[in-house]
Amino acid sequence: MATAFPEVRTVVLTGAASPRGIGRASAHFLAEQGWNIGIIDLDADAARAVAAEIAEQHGVQAAGAGANVADEAQVRAAYDELEAALPQIVALVNLAGVSSPVPYLEVTADEWKRVMDINMNGVHYATRRAVESMVEHGVGRVVSLSSVSAQRGGGTFSKTVYSAAKAGVIGFTRSVARELGHQGITVNAISPGPIDTDIMGGTLTEERKTAMAADGVLPRIGTPRDIAAAIAYLISEDAGFVTGQTLNVDGGLYMH
Repeated sequence: MATAFPEVRTVVLTGAASPRGIGRASAHFLAEQGWNIGIIDLDADAARAVAAEIAEQHGVQAAGAGANVADEAQVRAAYDELEAALPQIVALVNLAGVSSPVPYLEVTADEWKRVMDINMNGVHYATRRAVESMVEHGVGRVVSLSSVSAQRGGGTFSKTVYSAAKAGVIGFTRSVARELGHQGITVNAISPGPIDTDIMGGTLTEERKTAMAADGVLPRIGTPRDIAAAIAYLISEDAGFVTGQTLNVDGGLYMH
């Protein structure tokens, strides 16, 4: 028998403190829906400031902690801190990531390691810690950000190292979903197309947005809210029969 979905519940988001990022928009969106919010970010002060802003604006409990997601000990310590401060953590959203517009023939060993450490290893470290507790409670939701770059072989802003890491997230998602499904945990990925955030190489001009939108079938590029709404669905009680999936939120850029 499945464990009941807690009415008072927390979602932890990694990389959710940047001012114009998907994470911060998602944290606000989920708080509006009554989720208590935990934020893990490289910038500990920013994580706490965003948490305070969310608590004040939405009347939920929120806390922030600092960690470099590429460092497993830091991730575990930050998660421990949030778990002690907040109601039961039901969901984890892996948003921390870095872009990599480096052409393959110019990729150094350091660049490969940097991108893999954050975009792939960081997802594993946060997920591993989160599911240890979720298994004990018998209920959990994990959502990780992949990218349409993983499915199309780049073609957006970032190139090979990023595409490889984000493809790794999809394989990781499916395998963890298969292993932990019987313990009440769903594990899914979201694959955004071009989203108007700073990771796209700075604030996009209207011309650049139009050019990028032309690749898809809709007349615009994505917004952080588009991704936040997808996250909200996948971590909801109603998404309990959805696992091991990759939800493309990309304006029809990649249909499969």
